[in-house]
Amino acid sequence: MQTGSLNDIADSIRTDFTEKNEARDKAIALSRELIRYCSQTIRAIHRREWDRADEQMAEVDNKAAELRAVVLPYPELYHTGYTQDGFKEMVEAHATYAIIKDGPLTMPKTLQVESSTYLLGLAEAATELRRFILDILRREHGDMDEAERLLTWMDDIYDQLVTFDFPDALTHGLRRQTDIVRSVLERTRGDMTQSIRQQRMQEALAQFEAKFVASTQKED
Repeated sequence: MQTGSLNDIADSIRTDFTEKNEARDKAIALSRELIRYCSQTIRAIHRREWDRADEQMAEVDNKAAELRAVVLPYPELYHTGYTQDGFKEMVEAHATYAIIKDGPLTMPKTLQVESSTYLLGLAEAATELRRFILDILRREHGDMDEAERLLTWMDDIYDQLVTFDFPDALTHGLRRQTDIVRSVLERTRGDMTQSIRQQRMQEALAQFEAKFVASTQKED
């Protein structure tokens, strides 16, 4: 049985708190950097700046590895909101990149994240797809096939998320995030339906105008 004086015990605990506090400060700073790089990655993806996106994604992975190394010795820091928020944004960046590039999703084990964090990141990627779809719809001759593909991804992600009916203590807010995905999905589907109708109407008017001009020329 080991014993010690009160001062020794207090000094030991103080050292423990000091180390954890230093790790906490580093984790908060790294999480902020990680989130910033994730945001820059998604911005580059929107602009189709793929070289830039690749560079930023490499920084994302590096910062995630640094953050993981700092918090893994301290489970209470690993599971805090700021740490998991950073990892969630990393998942969103990876998922958005894969979907837009029409590639395979990266597995949770490869990204070294918790299952709940992965699902939350995937949910945010689904809502991010709305921005890509709206960008397509705003173009005069938008690629509706691409918009349909992205909408299908949103739909598929929602269909999977809604099946995870587990306590919030395990999923950490997934149900609320799933409701957000459903709302965004419904709005996006409505926007696409309206855009398709307008496009068809414009095509019909163009065809009518062409026929009218042709018939007028014949009469002349």
